[in-house]
Amino acid sequence: MRKTALCCLLSCSLFLVACQSTKVAHSPAIQAEANLYLDTHFPGYEQRAVETAEEIFAIDDEMRQMIAEQVAPEKSFKKRAVKLLQQIFKKDNLGLAYRSSANVVATDAYHTNTANCLSLTIMAYALAREAKLNVNFQEVLIPEYWVRHGEHNMLTGHVNLRLSAGKRPQQTIIFGSNDIEVDFDPFVIKKSFPKRSIKKSTVLAMFYNNKGAQALIDADYTGAYAYLKAATLADPGFSTGWGNLGLLYRFNGQIDLAKQTYRHAIGLSKRNFTAMSNLSLLLKKEGKVEEAAGIQREIVRKREKNPYYHALLADEAFHEGDVGLAVRLYKKAIKLDNKAHEFYFGLAKAYYRQGKLDSAKRAMKKAIALNRIPQTEYEYLAKLDFLKTAGKAN
Repeated sequence: MRKTALCCLLSCSLFLVACQSTKVAHSPAIQAEANLYLDTHFPGYEQRAVETAEEIFAIDDEMRQMIAEQVAPEKSFKKRAVKLLQQIFKKDNLGLAYRSSANVVATDAYHTNTANCLSLTIMAYALAREAKLNVNFQEVLIPEYWVRHGEHNMLTGHVNLRLSAGKRPQQTIIFGSNDIEVDFDPFVIKKSFPKRSIKKSTVLAMFYNNKGAQALIDADYTGAYAYLKAATLADPGFSTGWGNLGLLYRFNGQIDLAKQTYRHAIGLSKRNFTAMSNLSLLLKKEGKVEEAAGIQREIVRKREKNPYYHALLADEAFHEGDVGLAVRLYKKAIKLDNKAHEFYFGLAKAYYRQGKLDSAKRAMKKAIALNRIPQTEYEYLAKLDFLKTAGKAN
């Protein structure tokens, strides 16, 4: 099994983001970044239809009409903001449905009613701008969180919006009494995670990174290069994009360039543990055991108190057939955070694999009780019904 992790921003983004560089094109930093591209290895990448910033954030006539008729007539900031939120979340208007792989532009998010969190946030941003509301993107500094996609573990993160009556400094978030936070993830709303303001160019890089990570999973390496290069050009300080570009190079046998790109990503963000882990794997394969082990010790030390890290290890153990270890690790994750439905679902799967149906049903019921996503609830209920049927058969 390929034990590498993609920094994919399924529900939006993680990692601290450096300020956008304003240096001239011939500066050493920009030249170093240019040396990390490998255009000749991916012929035809320039012909790939990569969405422009204008296309991603654009709204159409129907969306403008909705704002003009339903939102714009309100004079005060608060009334306009509330009216906008009512229109966005009104079931008979949008009926929003979350799908992690739906990396779509604002107009598609509005009309198809299906998008991931990042695309929904982009759509809400575009509508808020049309409504003449002061709006900023925020990175929510959630703990590292992984989801499995086939042979890959995908690291997810989160962004949301803050609507405010007055302008705020770009790098400082001051919560005023009239500020309104817009978030499409009920789990994040309930938690008090730290936040920081991020630029539109960073969100653009996140969008491209999502598309590039999906192309990488699909083994569309030319498409992945097109999107990941676009991500790093949109915001050169976006560590995640560079980390995934390094992974693309590794998949294509460009090991030296992969290591250079990983190191560049780590230099931009010391929280890019995924790039650190992937670099460690390459160093270990090259026989540089001491350096690799040092990197791994640092990663483990920083991740030890993160329940999602133990859930990731449990997931790996489960897929490798070590179900006993998976159970112990899921329980360790639950001990650190007993409110995450995913941990109980993983534990239920492991118990079922062990033939402990009663324990599996109890864990499954707990997962259902904690989950707040309708589509996931349907899936969990179906699995619980299966467990009940299996229990009766035995």
